[in-house]
Amino acid sequence: MNNLEINEVQQHWDKFLSSAIAWAPRIITAVISALLIYLIGSWIIRIIKGMIDKAFKKRQMDVSLQRFLSNLISWVLNILLFIVVVTQLGVQTSAFVAIIGAAGLAIGLALQGSLSNFAGGILILLLKPFRVGDYITSSADVSGTVNEIDIFNTKLTTPQNQEVVVPNGVLSNSSITNYSKLGTRRTWFDIGVAYNADLKQAKEILLQVIANNEAAFKQPAPQVVVTELGDSAINLSVRVTTSNDKFWDMQEQLLIDCKAALDAAGIEIPFPQRDIHIRTNAQ
Repeated sequence: MNNLEINEVQQHWDKFLSSAIAWAPRIITAVISALLIYLIGSWIIRIIKGMIDKAFKKRQMDVSLQRFLSNLISWVLNILLFIVVVTQLGVQTSAFVAIIGAAGLAIGLALQGSLSNFAGGILILLLKPFRVGDYITSSADVSGTVNEIDIFNTKLTTPQNQEVVVPNGVLSNSSITNYSKLGTRRTWFDIGVAYNADLKQAKEILLQVIANNEAAFKQPAPQVVVTELGDSAINLSVRVTTSNDKFWDMQEQLLIDCKAALDAAGIEIPFPQRDIHIRTNAQ
């Protein structure tokens, strides 16, 4: 390498150092500013979230809607903070918006299912087929107590104490049975009695058992109805209303007391059986 080439390299190096020294304060200032904006912005977001949560509780807003809106506001505020921090680092806003637009299109195409779940969450909160604390079953073959309605999914707890996470899109497009919404539930179970039993007496005995149950409501009136002439028994349908929290205890007690009362009256509850007639041909 001759002296001329060495001088050119030295000149380029000197220019680079001069530019680096000139830009260093700006870069350091931008990084420190971005860091401060991030820290202060995160602190402000936490304060805003706290104020919003207090406002929701003060207005006694539905718990499901509270959590959904709180999560949505948190996402929006954090995205805005990210844009401000990136802009402070020197990224042009117009270019950044174009990048976000292109990325948004690509992400939207890739995450069509997630967008469907987001829309499903909006529909659930607007139409309110269920709320946090309700016990539901759906045509999607899931059931449980609603613990949380999030942006993209709903969390249920099954009677076996298992957590089930169901996409909102699936629930919003399913038939929902809500066992808690009306505040009361009605038993609907059958008791079979023998064909030789006095049906009027059997009905009176069962109605008396219901009247002795403290959890059973007087209105709507309880019913004992003959529903079927079965293969082995005549089925009587027992229909009683009570509050949601006493339903299972009442139904269990009714089953125990109904059997005991029918046994005491000598009325048989037959098990499935068949009569077999054997014919022999005379020789």
